[in-house]
Amino acid sequence: MKLEALLQSKFGYPSFRLGQKEIIESVLSGRNTVAMLPTGTGKSLCYQLPGYMVEGQVIIISPLLSLMQDQAEQLMINGEKQVIAFNSFLSRSEKKQALIHLNQYKFIFISPEMLYYESVLSQLKKLRIALFVVDEAHCISQWGYDFRPDYLKLGEVRKIIGNPVTLALTATATPEVKADIKKSLGILECSEFIYSVDRPNIALSVEKLENFRAKTERLEELAEILEGPGIIYFSSKKMAEQTADLLRDKGLRRVMAYHGGMDQESRILVQQQFIHGQLDLICATSAFGMGINKDNIRYVIHFHMPLQMESYLQEIGRAGRDGNQSIAIMLYAPGDEQLPIQLAESELPDKAQIDWIREWLEENPNAILNIGAFEETIKQRSGLTDVQWRIFNDFFERKSKTGLDYRRILQEMKGYYEGRIKLKRDSIEEVYKWIHKKTCRRENILSYFDEEKNSSVPFCCDICGLRFEKFTRNTNSDNQENPLYDWKNHLEYLLIPSE
Repeated sequence: MKLEALLQSKFGYPSFRLGQKEIIESVLSGRNTVAMLPTGTGKSLCYQLPGYMVEGQVIIISPLLSLMQDQAEQLMINGEKQVIAFNSFLSRSEKKQALIHLNQYKFIFISPEMLYYESVLSQLKKLRIALFVVDEAHCISQWGYDFRPDYLKLGEVRKIIGNPVTLALTATATPEVKADIKKSLGILECSEFIYSVDRPNIALSVEKLENFRAKTERLEELAEILEGPGIIYFSSKKMAEQTADLLRDKGLRRVMAYHGGMDQESRILVQQQFIHGQLDLICATSAFGMGINKDNIRYVIHFHMPLQMESYLQEIGRAGRDGNQSIAIMLYAPGDEQLPIQLAESELPDKAQIDWIREWLEENPNAILNIGAFEETIKQRSGLTDVQWRIFNDFFERKSKTGLDYRRILQEMKGYYEGRIKLKRDSIEEVYKWIHKKTCRRENILSYFDEEKNSSVPFCCDICGLRFEKFTRNTNSDNQENPLYDWKNHLEYLLIPSE
């Protein structure tokens, strides 16, 4: 079957988007492939369509449970039954059954952490893996903005399962990060498809306000006048919920919050209401939008300053996936840069915590050989969060295998963390400078990724004279309700594990 015919029959699309066909042909020819496509241009199709044309399983490594669930559920909604998201959402008995019947699935989504269980690896080795997909591949690189230590082991896992054809996908990666991806996965000889990070149909605007109160008032005004649907991004779960409540109190009924603290059923409900047009606006943290198949989002607002340009592009890329004009607005008030700095520093253990662990290990030398067995004790007494513990434990275990003394390991850990904090501070500084520059915002973003602006963009940015009225709504069309949707049946369908 021709690729176009399969695209139409399986996915309902008449033609490929930029880069999709070339990437798919590369994978089908058996070449390892690195692909960088801007957010919203259909990266998931680049492994889903080939999956129907090859014998064997497609393994998709994904860093976020929400992203994994969204993509697996989208395949199920499209009629694919041989799909599973193998992650912590499954109960112990469900995982056991899934492992026994793993060869019955075509698409297997799995977190990098789950890969290192011996029971999982042993079952993967028995499969005929046709394609090994690393989604959000920038997480591999220690120079990447969202580095995940577990991603470092993917090259080793790839060898264990027989070096299958590999596809590394990302939306944002500097040349340094791309080189790291290829080296870590062991695919130095590979095809590369690198496309511009630019989305010309998304206008860019920054509004500088006097203080927090002025930002909140402006946010209320924008939610009233902008043509939706829209997403407002926050760095705080509490702020997302409070703002959703505030906007509903102001008369905007079709608004809900979304964040990682919600239970699975509530998240699915909000996602599906938004997708089917029963909600106009989502107040969300960064997890929302990944993998969600909604192409008519007209605006994205950032209430809080992002930690780096890469995540900013990822998040504004939720808008305008249908190719129509959309807008991204960032609200800034003096001092806003302090919150991302605090968030960046809180992700890693600090020197005091590392010193406490050193003293504890001196008193408990038996723990050095199996520090993971003392997770709860160390977390409770040192104050490490779950994220901090995972980063600490991974570093300690990797270095222990090299034969280093624990004192040397902890000393190196301090230096490594200082480097990571500097990298994150530098990234925040880049966003801060971008906000305050007085030259074309699009040009500055492209320059960050070693690109140039080669053509004129009609609705470019506020610096280039953006006409804001283009994005305001026709009040005559307000509050048009979509047909009712049977949420009970839909949720039951999504939450029943595949047989």
